[in-house]
Amino acid sequence: MNLRDLNYLVALADLRHFGKAADACFVSQPTLSTQIRKLEEELGVTLIERAPRKVMLTAAGQDMVQRARRIVAEVEQMKEAARRSKDPESGTLRLGVFPTLAPYLLPHVVPDLRERFPQLVLLLVEEKSDVLLQRLREGKLDAALLALPVHDEQLHAQFLFEEPFVLAAPQHHELAKKKQLDMDQLSDETLLLLEDGHCLRDQALDVCRLSGAQEKAGFRATSLETLRQMVAAGVGVTLLPALSVHEPIVQPAGIKLVPFRKPAPSRRIALVWRKSSALDGFLHTLADAIGARARAQLS
Repeated sequence: MNLRDLNYLVALADLRHFGKAADACFVSQPTLSTQIRKLEEELGVTLIERAPRKVMLTAAGQDMVQRARRIVAEVEQMKEAARRSKDPESGTLRLGVFPTLAPYLLPHVVPDLRERFPQLVLLLVEEKSDVLLQRLREGKLDAALLALPVHDEQLHAQFLFEEPFVLAAPQHHELAKKKQLDMDQLSDETLLLLEDGHCLRDQALDVCRLSGAQEKAGFRATSLETLRQMVAAGVGVTLLPALSVHEPIVQPAGIKLVPFRKPAPSRRIALVWRKSSALDGFLHTLADAIGARARAQLS
């Protein structure tokens, strides 16, 4: 058994196709197939259930793939640690960000990071929070910007900033006339929310539970921009995170933004990474830089 064979197994588990896995590993399909069979012989178990046009993992295969992912990730971290020991602020950093934060925070943060860490290559990945967490655990990301809380003893979360919500209402809505709102003023409202999988949906549902508001039945948006446009069209009201309404973001005509009185509903953003990461020291520095820039933007 060697690291190459484990990489083959992980690629096959991810792609569920011998040809595609072979291409991803830059080997021929017969070579990959032969090495997988040798791995099965060495372990004494069947890892892959082979069927026409379909590749499935056996129960033993699923267990071995999870173990292989951890081993491959540890080896990559060893290599990264060796590279970082020469210059901790150079190299590549794979950073994940969830969709309702990425377009509103990154344009402010990335230029500062490039100036402070000119040798650092940022590879940005925008995905929903559960996908980011999975990739983080598998070693496919070095760190991710996520909303707290994050429940995983293997991960370290460094708090960066608190982002308040504002109410977005059609300009002729009764609440649009208010200068500020209390939470209980939402008690008779139905809110437009995002579809399942977005952490902003969960945060908005928390506000609904606290205020007595309800979700608008029969509607779930796929993006924050869809929510914004639906409010402008007079369909209903919603909650928007503060960074998404700050300049240079332009609000569509027909929408009124109303802040909440303190303590305003909000979300807490953190930089999250594996406690075992070779980049731990540098990620603390990076978190400080991102947090400072975000707080300045919100002030």
